[in-house]
Amino acid sequence: MLTVRDGRRAPDPAAAPLFALFAAEFTAPTAARAHTLLTAALPTTGRRTVAGVLRTVRHLAPGHATAYRRVLSRAEWSGLALGCALARLVVARLPADAPVLLVGDDTVDGHTGRTVYGKARHRDPVRSSHAFTAWRYGHRWVVLAVLVKFPFATRPWALPVLIDLYRSEADDLARGRPHRTPAQVMCALLRLLLIRLPGRRFVFAGDSAFGTHEVARFCRRHRGRLTLVSKLHPEANLYDPPGPYRGVGRPPVKGARRAKPSQASGPDARRDELTVDWYGGGRRQVGLVGEAAHWFKSGRGLVELRWVSVQDRTGTHRDEYLYATDPALTPAQIVGYYCGRWNIETTFQEMRAHLGLETTRGRCAKTVTRAAPCLFGLYTAVALLYEATPQGERSGAVAWPGKATVTFSDALACVRRRTWCEGVLRQAGCGSGLAELPEPIRELLLTTLAPAA
Repeated sequence: MLTVRDGRRAPDPAAAPLFALFAAEFTAPTAARAHTLLTAALPTTGRRTVAGVLRTVRHLAPGHATAYRRVLSRAEWSGLALGCALARLVVARLPADAPVLLVGDDTVDGHTGRTVYGKARHRDPVRSSHAFTAWRYGHRWVVLAVLVKFPFATRPWALPVLIDLYRSEADDLARGRPHRTPAQVMCALLRLLLIRLPGRRFVFAGDSAFGTHEVARFCRRHRGRLTLVSKLHPEANLYDPPGPYRGVGRPPVKGARRAKPSQASGPDARRDELTVDWYGGGRRQVGLVGEAAHWFKSGRGLVELRWVSVQDRTGTHRDEYLYATDPALTPAQIVGYYCGRWNIETTFQEMRAHLGLETTRGRCAKTVTRAAPCLFGLYTAVALLYEATPQGERSGAVAWPGKATVTFSDALACVRRRTWCEGVLRQAGCGSGLAELPEPIRELLLTTLAPAA
């Protein structure tokens, strides 16, 4: 696996693509220290501070601890450029003739302290409800992830690639910057991905916060390569396209009014009974009704789309209104793409449970805007390292009755074991001694060093 002491040493084939990213985006000294931090962050449990990460490998990390802190606080490198390189690495393993499925959302990372850069009060979507709003002080991260279907998992995994910090309106006003909403931040990330990955087509699924008319217009402008799938308001204004200009007065901007989605999907509407892809990688029977139309917003013009009303026949989910900016998509495809969005929520939960999200303690601008995104990248790195691990060496998983698939905690435990065995312990000269231990003692030691949860 990864080595610790000499960051310039070539890693094994499983980790070589990740280490190549460091060599391309960092200077040689920074790449060596970043490599050491990555290696040490994998087996670390608890807080993911630089001090906590270095404490895991102790003297195997050469140099002073301040040199490693400067990787985040002072070194010259671009987190977005590193994210684009990681995106290319992930997308390269997907079929070239199929669209890349993207999911996006934002999450609040709690952070204490009075002088933390970018800190503000944000609505906590986990603890809030329709009747109650919970607030949290910290950072709000806008995350763009690639959906990847691994052969060892029953559902797709959302692998984060591009992450940016949303600044509050008050913070932008104080610093003299134009304010950007989370939807505008997401558009910037999508634009960056379109530029850095030419020739690939994308389907982006986001919730109602990223399904605004503004985002729909952006995706429609790039309709040759980008399609948006999101929620549609049941009272959205739908129209026909404008008719030809008659030469008198101003040209028309819209045609005849269409029925609103809530009206067109009433109790008397005829629904098609279909079995579609559903949340969690399963299948569900639903009733669908919808049509192609144009979404109008005053002063913003029309956006061509196809909307669909989804009625769950099992009664466990409420009715939803979805839309896609590509009218050629079928209703079943629209539902399947949107249900895949839920996998990013699972990614957020697993990062808090296993990778120490919300445990960083940086305060300056560079450290804040780099530490948490690096943890998101660590999630993607663990998934890629586990996939590259030979089938016979994937050990450390926790099994219980009814469990039939590999979870992220299993992948993390396997990568941790390999890091301890082939990286840390072998680098410290203990590799042969570990192999001589009795099997039960060796497994007890490795399970303690590399827990699955």
